[in-house]
Amino acid sequence: MRILFLIVFIICVGCTSKPQTEVEQWQTQAENVIIIRDDFGVPHIYGKTDADAVFGLLYAQCEDDFNRVEQNYIWATGRLAEVEGEDALYSDLRARLFMTKEEAIANYEKSPEWLKKLCNAFADGINYYLHTHPEVKPKLLTRFEPWMPMYFSEGSIGGDIERISIQKIKAFYEGGMEVPKMQLIKSAKEAEMAEPQGSNGIAISGELTESGNAMLLINPHTSFYFRGEVHVVSEEGLNAYGAVTWGQFFVYQGFNEKTGWMHTSTYTDVMDEFKETIVKNDGNLFYHYGEELRSVETSEVTLKYRGENGVGEKTFPMYRTHHGPITHAVDGQWTASAMMWEPIKALEQSYIRTKQNGYDGFRKMMDIRTNSSNNTVYADAEGNIAYFHGNFIPKRDTIFDYTKPVDGSNPQTDWQGLHTVDENILVLNPKNGWIQNCNSTPYTSASENSPKRGDYPKYMSRDQENFRGVHAIELLNVLRESGYSLDNLIALAHDPYLPAFKALIPGLVEAYEKNPISSLKEPIEVLRKWDFKTSKESVAMTLAHYYGTFCLSYESKEERNFSSPMEKLIFYGSEAPNEEKLMHFKKVVEKLEADFGTWQMPWGEVNRYQRLNGDIRQAFDDSKPSIPIGFASGRWGALAAYGARYHNNTKKIYGTRGNSFVAAVEFGDKVKAKTILAGGQSGNPDSPHFDDQIQMYADVQWKNAAYYKEDVLKRAVKTYKPGE
Repeated sequence: MRILFLIVFIICVGCTSKPQTEVEQWQTQAENVIIIRDDFGVPHIYGKTDADAVFGLLYAQCEDDFNRVEQNYIWATGRLAEVEGEDALYSDLRARLFMTKEEAIANYEKSPEWLKKLCNAFADGINYYLHTHPEVKPKLLTRFEPWMPMYFSEGSIGGDIERISIQKIKAFYEGGMEVPKMQLIKSAKEAEMAEPQGSNGIAISGELTESGNAMLLINPHTSFYFRGEVHVVSEEGLNAYGAVTWGQFFVYQGFNEKTGWMHTSTYTDVMDEFKETIVKNDGNLFYHYGEELRSVETSEVTLKYRGENGVGEKTFPMYRTHHGPITHAVDGQWTASAMMWEPIKALEQSYIRTKQNGYDGFRKMMDIRTNSSNNTVYADAEGNIAYFHGNFIPKRDTIFDYTKPVDGSNPQTDWQGLHTVDENILVLNPKNGWIQNCNSTPYTSASENSPKRGDYPKYMSRDQENFRGVHAIELLNVLRESGYSLDNLIALAHDPYLPAFKALIPGLVEAYEKNPISSLKEPIEVLRKWDFKTSKESVAMTLAHYYGTFCLSYESKEERNFSSPMEKLIFYGSEAPNEEKLMHFKKVVEKLEADFGTWQMPWGEVNRYQRLNGDIRQAFDDSKPSIPIGFASGRWGALAAYGARYHNNTKKIYGTRGNSFVAAVEFGDKVKAKTILAGGQSGNPDSPHFDDQIQMYADVQWKNAAYYKEDVLKRAVKTYKPGE
């Protein structure tokens, strides 16, 4: 009887207990998370499991800049036109050509359980933030889903997909046409003139440091506020510090106690175009492939856009061959674009990277081979330094020129698997004791110990130097005679010398000496005495910046072909006609006098930092407060790059990209690091951390990173659980 009563009691209790609601589940998970904000607002997130840490990480990111978290997923999932209007439709179509919502869900469903848990925690952390902050009004995404990270699986600047031309997609899907040649030339010119994107990575062996420990410079050049600074820890072995691209659940550029990783944009050929031979039969589309006809995969997508009279819709066909989606036409032929698109493996690699504790594990992680858009500069506590040039590199038949579209009907043009990491360009512990990559050729990455050009297929690297690479090599060669500390490394990263102007300016002075123009006498004299170093006080820097910009933008009536901006600047420093040089410089003086009333403008009066609000595209205003910046554009060889991609019709130059999150890391028995952010951690103008680092940034006064718990607690300003 007692047993029967006990069974009935258990059944009754079971019937009355309710499963947790979604909000209750969020609240339960939040109990497993502690967020500690330090004196610069950097969130240190501690979770019991990796999933708990990810939940807290996304919650903290939303606190700092929900605007950018949401924007990244609006763009990645192909819904930008719903916010920005019809002009963004082809950005959305590009996203959908490579992955539909249904495909993203399917990828999530077939992910390993550990990755699913992280994706669930990603969505739950953001959704709990929105639940606990009803005053936050999303532009579009009121709920985040665990399949969304499949669209945004590695943290580089837009990733490979941004290299697919929206212009070409629009021309094809609006009428099966090609973009006119002159329009493509104009677009290429605009891209060349834009402030360069890219990064610097430098690893230094303990043989060249004061402490005997290896060091790593993490120096990405991105748009400002592109990444936040975070520290995320779990009881499952996660303890990563660095920069996270808003909305992602892994530290993209950073370090843990034993290893550090820095990514630089690679120009390895990892994307190809295949011209397809299309035939129509009984209303169905086929394409030639060897001796067979294969069906073209055909589907439709309906995209929404914000219009003047509400929400509009537009339906597009989508076509795909085994090479990839049809994105444009070349020589009248439909052309498919092929690129790395394995979101599950890419997410796995991005996360696994952060938990390695030595070179062997890091090297094994690289075997996943999905980090397609980047090189990796590496250092660790074992004393290793390494450089991986690319990671995802398709094997090709070298009888074909893959710098141009190839014949997709010929099976020989197909990718033949991937090169192994050992087949790729790899530098490990070179005898010279340092490694550098500044988006430059890998064949100068380690001085005389660099890889040799002839040992690799041409498609494995674009063999092209830039002034940042030249600058880094000159500085690092001095390391053989002096030991480096973190402060020395930071000073190296801000060296003011600009090698582009050593190549450019003497030729201008010489042109003036051969044909003196009285109105140019004084400004030429300023340049003659200049040491080619940038500073806030330098008038010569202002003159040189505008002169170099005029030279790069000038289109001569004579046919001149330059392989790079570097080559063009060298030409203007030497072979260009003297009258052309003086003509450009005269325009510089006239522009400065027209804009500022005098050509004698110190660089810091012209080159400014201003952040007025949390908008993704900043509003600049010459009449409102800003601060002087002595850094210069990366195109001139500045390692501490600072430049503008847009100006909003201002006279002064306001930086929009360059050094953003930067770190110098020293490995040893305990890891030490110093970091700085452009502006601050928060995107909220009302936050004390909106701009609390900018003066330190301008003055090269980096903060110490609090990595160990005892240091975090000493600097703790606020400690809380998500939702409190």
